[in-house]
Amino acid sequence: MLAAMAFPSVLPEPRVPDPATAPPLNWGILAPGFIAGQFASALRTATRQRVVAVGSRSPEKARAFAAEYGVPAAYGSYEQLVADPQVQAVYVASPHSEHAAQALLAIEAGKHVLVEKSFTRNAREARRVVDAARKRGVALMEAMWARFLPHTDIVRQLLADGMLGELESLTADHGQRLDPNEVPRLHDPKLAGGALLDLGIYPVSFAAFVLGRPGAILASAELTPTGVDRHVSAVFARFADHPHAQALVNCTLAAKTPTTASVSGREARIELDDAFYQPGRVRLVSRTGVTITSEPPVLFGHHGLAYEAAHFAQLVADGFTESPRLPLDETVAIMEVLDEIRSQVKVRYPGE
Repeated sequence: MLAAMAFPSVLPEPRVPDPATAPPLNWGILAPGFIAGQFASALRTATRQRVVAVGSRSPEKARAFAAEYGVPAAYGSYEQLVADPQVQAVYVASPHSEHAAQALLAIEAGKHVLVEKSFTRNAREARRVVDAARKRGVALMEAMWARFLPHTDIVRQLLADGMLGELESLTADHGQRLDPNEVPRLHDPKLAGGALLDLGIYPVSFAAFVLGRPGAILASAELTPTGVDRHVSAVFARFADHPHAQALVNCTLAAKTPTTASVSGREARIELDDAFYQPGRVRLVSRTGVTITSEPPVLFGHHGLAYEAAHFAQLVADGFTESPRLPLDETVAIMEVLDEIRSQVKVRYPGE
């Protein structure tokens, strides 16, 4: 355990490159839903990345997306998308239930693949996708965009420097009001719906980033009438490198919560405001109340998706097949934590 350093007068500068400096990669977008549109917009606004094709099971949806975002090619099947020789990397933006099959489709076609979070429905599927990518020699990464944002790198540096002292407590939550009539997929067990995989993945991944894998998990949930998790809370403990630390993570489909996160050590704490998983500021507070805050972000909201795309493009250009910021083994370990939570709260998806 690192000893706490003297309290600073300013926070460290993020070491994240401008997304516009990453070498361009030709992207194909698989499944043109909401997050795919945000991804395409971020790439067009803040990077040199090129979206050259979009694929959907609905030709009409593919053509409409292509027209809205200036995409040259629109395909009425995923098979056509991954077969396009112009496509170097595929962004899988479909519901969680489809991630494994569609990632495997792209991998088998020899494409590099960025898979939306949560990576798959479960750890078994995640291991299958990871094994396939490693065998094929293509780059693969979970699209947990928070890991690649500038403010996350400030947190990374503060933790590495031991600025907080011995870590004791982490809290993180993510709640949105997502009613069945507005977002029906999140209430459908066949589509791996529920709060945990869509919203809870953020606080769970944040806890893994800060503390590592927990040795003990205690979870509680309320389920919807359809049998997916409406609200989940979990306590994590017994971390190998942080023996005294505990983490409390929370997610819900029923209400807009503060969506904040904090990490507290014996000497100081880090606070991240709404929404902690998007570009934002870092606040460092000493145990005596002295507070310093980072500069505001350059990109806001979903334009922050540009950072993960740029990071992935740089990996491919440099010949790497996985990210040191989010290794594939960590992605699988996070899926194992989600599996354990679902096991405790008795949520199981059809076909598992």
